[in-house]
Amino acid sequence: MEENMKLATVEDTVEYHLFLIPDEPRDPEKHKEILQKYIERIMTHFAPMLVPYIWQNQPFNLKYKPGKGDVPAHMFGMTKFGDNIEDEWFIVYVVKQITKEFPELVARIEDNDGEFLLIEAADFLPKWLDPDNSANRVFFHQGELCIIPAPRKPGAVSWLPSTPPTIPQALNIISTHPEKILASDSIQAAVNRRIRGYPEKIQASLHRAHCFLPAGIVAVLKQRPRLVAAGVQAFYLRDPIDLRACRIFKTFLPETRIMASVTFTKCLYAQLVQQRFVPDRRSGYKMPPPSHPQYRAHELGMKLAHGFEILCSKCSPHFSDSKKSVMTTSPLWAGFLESLKKNDYFKGLIEGSAQYQARLEMAKNYFQLSVNRPERDMLSKKLLQPRSKSSLALSPGEEILTLLQTTPFDIEELKKEEANLPPEDDDQWLDLSPDQLDQLLQEAAGKKEAEPISKKEEQNYDLTQVSESMKAFISKVSTHKGAELPREPSEAPITFDADSFLNYFDKILGPRPHESDSDDLDDEDFECLDSDDDLDLKTQGTGEEASLKGTLNDLKSYMAQMDQELANTSIGKSFTTQKQMEPLSQTTSNNSDEEDSGAGGSVMTPVDVDLNLVSNILESYSSQAGLAGPASNLLQSMGVQLPDNTDHRPTSKPMQD
Repeated sequence: MEENMKLATVEDTVEYHLFLIPDEPRDPEKHKEILQKYIERIMTHFAPMLVPYIWQNQPFNLKYKPGKGDVPAHMFGMTKFGDNIEDEWFIVYVVKQITKEFPELVARIEDNDGEFLLIEAADFLPKWLDPDNSANRVFFHQGELCIIPAPRKPGAVSWLPSTPPTIPQALNIISTHPEKILASDSIQAAVNRRIRGYPEKIQASLHRAHCFLPAGIVAVLKQRPRLVAAGVQAFYLRDPIDLRACRIFKTFLPETRIMASVTFTKCLYAQLVQQRFVPDRRSGYKMPPPSHPQYRAHELGMKLAHGFEILCSKCSPHFSDSKKSVMTTSPLWAGFLESLKKNDYFKGLIEGSAQYQARLEMAKNYFQLSVNRPERDMLSKKLLQPRSKSSLALSPGEEILTLLQTTPFDIEELKKEEANLPPEDDDQWLDLSPDQLDQLLQEAAGKKEAEPISKKEEQNYDLTQVSESMKAFISKVSTHKGAELPREPSEAPITFDADSFLNYFDKILGPRPHESDSDDLDDEDFECLDSDDDLDLKTQGTGEEASLKGTLNDLKSYMAQMDQELANTSIGKSFTTQKQMEPLSQTTSNNSDEEDSGAGGSVMTPVDVDLNLVSNILESYSSQAGLAGPASNLLQSMGVQLPDNTDHRPTSKPMQD
């Protein structure tokens, strides 16, 4: 059964490091205090953007990291973004903006794949840059992407090390030569394309939906909207042990359900919607028929309730008072709250109003997750001591139960809000058409949307561009790392040296047949010829030319014999020849001549290379049935777009009809 299998997800992680330049030697404790002040300033300055953000797994955070080896002390953060890749790119945007707002900071960022910024701009990287030498070369400085180059020759540039730089070397280069290490415009554009639209893009990544939820969950989400992510993840990653807690609900009783509006990210909403799940009969969660107008709201609420019940089942409902007061008793809270007011976080709201309190609760939650860590408490002077149990952050389940115990709510008041719920967002984005999916993939790859081909253009479609693009592709260089696709039509093809080619074959094939088969001359004759002083130089040149021509004729003879042997086989008959494409009248008029010349099988009709190429590509394209495949992928990479296949007849010989 589906319930007996735990769903797996990849816990992808992104790490970000912020260094202070110039990195001059200074007292470690003083340096630590400076970095921690920067952490407070950064987290406070970006709080209006970070506080309302719903993270998939973990929020953006910073902490002090002591120096180790060649890596100096700096600010460090790590976030598990899981299935929501947008969290990673939002962090890239935040890190870039940090270096723009604080120009004395330099940042580097990487994930499980390594230098993912270079991967994003792989099509535009210089040829010398590869994974083996990219360490400590990619940074953000003053809001710009920087790539520290490598010298062409060791010692050619005094300020560039011949090997990948260390962090101190990289920081020194960035501080002394910032204008010489800027990434190219194309690389900058490739990265900026992925973070374009932030912070406005945050709202576009959200999805609001109606859910039929227990009143307790509605009250919790009003205080902590971000907990919806933990609830979805708990349901999405459930296992049989988790589901035991949902046989009989103890915390969120089904009879208390009310209709509410819940804000998800699109990733969380898709994870919740796309799973099929039938609740246990003993749980009390009975579903209306699928035809019910509010079936989707009932289904979403049922799944989310299971996730919240699973979270609460993993912890004890009893907590010590010290845990609840950790955040408000922190010496950092008062300064943090004052900084929020200075940055107009509360937008002029009246202190004590409902909207003010809602934003205050969000700020407390943000402070607890991202700011209030023992490593950052400068005033306690206990930064190097082990963290006490009471100072550990609450788990999502503990946080939910704490809110239920400390935040009273009136079910009747919540029911009154049902009549004024905001409308749901349209979720048609879940059912993308093939054209819409292609458009999204092209936008993600940084390509312009291909113009649709009209019916008139389909009728006049010139297939010669297919063969020409393939010829251009074959003329490019290929190595063990792959082939180079033709980027520009104006690129010059690779030159071909016929003499070197023939000399190479001459070495492989050995001496020509008439030389090796000749018994007329012995060793003495060869010696006589070699030592003949009267041998004319012009005769030598003529002999060399004749030898070259003979080698070429022999090679053609071999090829002709092979063609003759293959002509009557299934391989030979599978090719379309020029003869087959001649007009019928011409074929009839030349019939007698062909019979005379072809009787002995000595005349071969040339194969139409272009026609066979296009025919095979079209046959492969047709067999894809509109899906992605080798033919369409190769042609699209060359900038060739074929019209849709509307001919559903067999495609064994598409070009002969």
